[in-house]
Amino acid sequence: MCDYLGSPMGDCETIIFSEGNTFVRINESIRNSDVYFVQTLGLHPNDEFAELLFFMDAFKRASANSVTAIIPYFSYAKGDKKDEPRVSIRARVCAECIELAGADRIITMDLHAAQVQGFFKVPVDHLYAEPLLAQYARRLGIANDDLVVVSPDAGSAKRARSMADALGCSVAIGDKMRVAHDENAKVLEIIGAVKGKNCLVVDDFTISGGTLAEVAHGLKDKGAKDVYAFLSHVVLQEKGVERIEKSPIKLLVTTDTVDCPAAEASDKIHIISAAPMFAEAVRHIHDKQSMSTLFNNPPMHMLDESFHTRQMTMKDLIKR
Repeated sequence: MCDYLGSPMGDCETIIFSEGNTFVRINESIRNSDVYFVQTLGLHPNDEFAELLFFMDAFKRASANSVTAIIPYFSYAKGDKKDEPRVSIRARVCAECIELAGADRIITMDLHAAQVQGFFKVPVDHLYAEPLLAQYARRLGIANDDLVVVSPDAGSAKRARSMADALGCSVAIGDKMRVAHDENAKVLEIIGAVKGKNCLVVDDFTISGGTLAEVAHGLKDKGAKDVYAFLSHVVLQEKGVERIEKSPIKLLVTTDTVDCPAAEASDKIHIISAAPMFAEAVRHIHDKQSMSTLFNNPPMHMLDESFHTRQMTMKDLIKR
């Protein structure tokens, strides 16, 4: 983001003490400055959330003019409702904590549920990875009449429809059932015509790769040709990456909203950068410009920069 904007990165540090306590420090004056702090809540959400809160407080106490929390992946957005007795609405708790710590504005991407924006009283700029992913599908040459966009469950149907409209193709939906909190889901049926078609599975994130693998097997059983997966976020450990590599998925494409070393090491997973999109959001906010262009007609140079950040040719991808 700093390279894209031509701005130096702020000087700060985090120290984790031996007993697990987190200590943060800003190493330069930020008095009367507009601060944009980037912190994803990914593979270590509890530690990263504490660090986020402490930095929000530190910026306010250092007399910053405004503080914008840029949270590329807000993992606790999954806890958006009270769907069983005696549970916490975790996204609401996190939203209130971030506000109380001092955030004046939030920038995030592809929340698990869009209504989480309403849990904040401060402005929330909710970006979408779809323009990046759709443009990348076109560059791969898979956006044609043989393509079907697949939603792994009914909850992602709206996202799948939006991607299908962008690519000009039809939609299929998986019937998924989850009976526990063990990250294992069962895909019972595929609703829609996929026989003889290339399938592009879209979802907001994957933690274990289980649903994607199940859907891919279900699509193959229905006679689908190549299966691709395009996700906004990937939060995979080694076991999840191994599950993806053993699945029928030909290629998984995602953004770099989460630093995921296991995914980066996989030949089957390709990561494009969301940094230019977040950088453009910062530019628009700082220059007091409308954000609508980032949703309706994102600049082509921004999309180009996203793809150039990872060195891999189309020939290499098609070969894989």
